[in-house]
Amino acid sequence: MTTRAEGVGFRSERGPVLIALMLSSGLVAIDSTIVATAVPSIVRDVGGFSSFPWLFSAYLLAQAVSVPVYAKLSDMAGRKPIILTGIGLFLLGSILCGLAWSMPALIAFRVVQGLGAGAVLPISITIAGDIYSIAERAKVQGYLASVWAVSSVVGPTLGGIFSSLGIWRGIFLINVPLCLLAGWMLVRAFHENIEHTKHRVDYLGAVLLTVSLSLLILGALEGGQAWAWDSPISITSFAVGAVLLAIFLIAERRAAEPVLPPWVLSRRLLGTTTLISFGVGAIILGLTSYVPTFLQGAIATSPIVAGLALAALTLGWPISASQSGRLYLRLGFRTTALIGISVTVTGSVILALTAHTPNAVLVAASCFTVGLGLGLVATPTLIAAQSSVEWNERGVVTGTNLFARSIGSALGVAVFGAVANAIYAGSPNGHTDPQAVVGASSAVFLAVVLAAVMTVGAVLAMPAAAREPVPDQASAHVPRGGTAPPAEP
Repeated sequence: MTTRAEGVGFRSERGPVLIALMLSSGLVAIDSTIVATAVPSIVRDVGGFSSFPWLFSAYLLAQAVSVPVYAKLSDMAGRKPIILTGIGLFLLGSILCGLAWSMPALIAFRVVQGLGAGAVLPISITIAGDIYSIAERAKVQGYLASVWAVSSVVGPTLGGIFSSLGIWRGIFLINVPLCLLAGWMLVRAFHENIEHTKHRVDYLGAVLLTVSLSLLILGALEGGQAWAWDSPISITSFAVGAVLLAIFLIAERRAAEPVLPPWVLSRRLLGTTTLISFGVGAIILGLTSYVPTFLQGAIATSPIVAGLALAALTLGWPISASQSGRLYLRLGFRTTALIGISVTVTGSVILALTAHTPNAVLVAASCFTVGLGLGLVATPTLIAAQSSVEWNERGVVTGTNLFARSIGSALGVAVFGAVANAIYAGSPNGHTDPQAVVGASSAVFLAVVLAAVMTVGAVLAMPAAAREPVPDQASAHVPRGGTAPPAEP
């Protein structure tokens, strides 16, 4: 049974674990924003301008395909060894990136970082689900979401400082003390008792899933960018990926302990929350990829102003996420998510309708509104999914949810990029023409509205209630020798 100490926050018995989880999440959050601002100085030093998009694609690809594998392993071996492995890989990747001598080497080392991030983020959220009650998790998710809000400001600022000083390697080496501190705090503060039993690792499933998804995500990320959609390499990537994915699905039905069990998507609650997470990923990337470009290209705002307008999105999210518990405990998960997706649709519609008259303040307000809505969608639906399964299934469920968000982000980038590039291609000056920027951005924001409306359908399909299993099949606690309060009804 899970032991839960009283109170939520830094000063509670579980405070050190919460801080460690926030530090761990911060590694991934800062990395997602700090690298972009330093790209010009990186290219000046190691060259490879045409290859620099792979700094992001390789990282995202490695992170996405490794999430389901880590999630399954955490249900088999426990959360602690998996998250520490992730932090170790992220630490190794950061050191190697800081020592990189060429663009190909830097891209390869970013893959190592991505493999670490694939464990850190989902297992952090899973641990929170293990040690906090269903009533406490929304507030805890608010703490974790606040990390992204801070990182949206700190990341670009640090990246700009390191870049202007000509020491871009510092954007990677700054992770070293953060990794060591997060790992040390987890080793000291987080303890779990696992019933060790014999497991049959699904090696075939892990390999098939990794290779198939790598090819499919690669095709989605690079189609229309590195190569044409109808080129032989694009067709081959999608075709082989689809065939291997089909083989994976067949193999999982026969595996003793499948890495991605069929029940994850066959249960109505888990299937709908996975679709919702997919939509959330698409919405996020549609805005984060094009809002800064829109403001800078349409009305020539500074990068700082454009970045702050986008930061409003990640400021609204933790505010609503931290308060969502009051709503879902009173109204239920589905009703809360419906309120959230309605707010999201409203914010995205306002952004799309006003795109032809660009205004930084209005864009920031729209992003803030979307963020408020997403906080009421992503947090309750994730907690609903976690609360519907027992301990030995929670890692897979959490990983699948975040994996779906990554896939939504990757496909969102591909679709939105294709829409924008088609409009840029019709302009003599391409992306340097303010009118073309306005037209392309308007089309992307309209596509975001469509993604939000489609997500409404997934929310409506959610079952009205979810349960929290009692008892859990493992014990995770902070103080040694702590006592467990009575189980929740």
